[in-house]
Amino acid sequence: MLNYNEVKERTYIIHDDQPWEVITSQVSRKQANKPTNKTKLKNMVTGQVVEHSFQVSDKVEEADITRGTLTYLYMKPGRGGESDEYWFCADGNRSQRIQLEPAIIGDALRFVKENNEVDALYIDKGLDEEQILGIEPPVKVELKVTEAPPNIKGDTATGGNKVVTLETGATVTVPMFINTGDVIRIKTESGEYSERVEKA
Repeated sequence: MLNYNEVKERTYIIHDDQPWEVITSQVSRKQANKPTNKTKLKNMVTGQVVEHSFQVSDKVEEADITRGTLTYLYMKPGRGGESDEYWFCADGNRSQRIQLEPAIIGDALRFVKENNEVDALYIDKGLDEEQILGIEPPVKVELKVTEAPPNIKGDTATGGNKVVTLETGATVTVPMFINTGDVIRIKTESGEYSERVEKA
């Protein structure tokens, strides 16, 4: 069990019989009132985000989350109102495929190419049964720029940034010197450009 002030960012808890990821937490100590921990929580089943304040007297159960590795195979677009299908395999065994719902995926695959690995977050449901609650991409990835607007003379005076499209279809803001065909490194959590790895 966690005390109210141990419910910190990147921890996983059971709250109202559901698993939640703690996105933000801030312990405030006002003189007249008892300390509280104001948190923003993301439901790992539904994706819902809520704000909740934990009091000093609260005890919170830590979720039994384990990590494994999955290989992202492909996405099959949904037709006629159906959801997109996301397919993975574990342990490199492509014959044992796992389909995950878009709610579980979120935007975790924005910077992930097909056949690349991601972390899967599992929760123990008892009786030797596990459920995948979410996936996380690598901290940094290297992707090729597929579309970049041309540089216009004088652009650098206005901040020196432009928006480019990557091979996964995601768009990011980069310095003006990045061109189509360049390979760049991206921080997946923030979507920020890190550096150019290879020049076209």
